[in-house]
Amino acid sequence: MGSLAMTWTQPNAASVLVSQLIHVALVGDHDPTVTAHAAIPKVLAIAASATGCLVQGEWVATRILPERTKSVLSGFDALWCVPASPYESMAGALEAIRFARETKLPFLGTCGGYQHAVLEYTRNVLGYAEADNAEVNPDAEMALIGPLSCALVEKIGTIEFIENSYIRGLYGNAAVTESYHCSYGVGPQYLSIFEGSDLLVSGIDSQGEPRAVELKSHPFFIGTAYQPERSALRGERHPLISAFVQAAAGRLALCA
Repeated sequence: MGSLAMTWTQPNAASVLVSQLIHVALVGDHDPTVTAHAAIPKVLAIAASATGCLVQGEWVATRILPERTKSVLSGFDALWCVPASPYESMAGALEAIRFARETKLPFLGTCGGYQHAVLEYTRNVLGYAEADNAEVNPDAEMALIGPLSCALVEKIGTIEFIENSYIRGLYGNAAVTESYHCSYGVGPQYLSIFEGSDLLVSGIDSQGEPRAVELKSHPFFIGTAYQPERSALRGERHPLISAFVQAAAGRLALCA
């Protein structure tokens, strides 16, 4: 699967055949001090317990991806673009997201991964080549990703889901409360460019600012400004992560 930064395997996976493992690419620059990074293996293990499969997560450093995206990522069953941006290689993160979008690979992007999923779509599908991330390029002509009007570092907030959206169905609720750790996000002034496109802004906060997106034509492509992985720190199974793992399992067609 390429040169990977680190491999994490769900406990008790040693006796399971490689073909029976769900292989998830964790695209980002692993840092054990990042709360979300510590939570991700735990939340995947909790979600996998309900599928009949085991999960092997492999941390994929963004720096190795720009020139080797296909060769590194082709062996995976799902891709999670993880928090803690700016990434060492923004180009690497964007190429990974594009690969998942174009190959219909189950995709989840949380926090920074959500931001870059929207950026990748805006550049490569809608054609706004000037769209950029102000955290990396403060002088961007089109700062699609910019500072939030109110930083959400270690905050909790309510997200309302659009009626008939895929993510609303996964939660089984019209509104949920989730945890954040971010100070940048998709600028609400740019939401009009997505009208009529395949990218649906499916979750908003109480001020109407975007907090979740999904691709309508993709089997599973969801991005959230919040960090559902933090539910694992409370020992909870999260419906969104469970659905992500189930989508990967369904791709394998080998799990219950």
